[in-house]
Order: sequence, then C-alpha cells, then structure tokens
Amino acid sequence: MADPQLSYEQARDELASVVAALEAGGLTLEESLRLWERGEELAGICQGWLDTARERVESAGPDVSPQ
Repeated sequence: MADPQLSYEQARDELASVVAALEAGGLTLEESLRLWERGEELAGICQGWLDTARERVESAGPDVSPQ
C-alpha cells in the first residue's frame, strides 16, 4: 500500500491531480502506467478512510432493527 499516513484530504487531492494529468495526455506509456498505479493506491487509501468513517458513524448511531 502507498503512504498510509496520508489524510483523506491529501490522498483525494493527489488523486485529483493524477486524474487531471492522465486526462491531459501527452504522457509516455510508462508515465501513464505509473500514474495509474499511484491513482489506484490513492483510491484505496481514500476508500479505507471512508470505510472507517462509515463504521464509526454506524457504531455511534442508535441500534435500529429492521422491521
């Protein structure tokens, strides 16, 4: 995994930069692949933060059973 010490905001912002660079084009295949791989790592970091936040919200909320 990439840098697990990145905050959600840092990872999100870097991911946006990666996407912009890929969309702009003009990169070699190797550069594109490197950026794609970094984007995948950053997306995983963001998803981890979101999963943790969801778990915290669900555990803090009332225990409501489906009817």
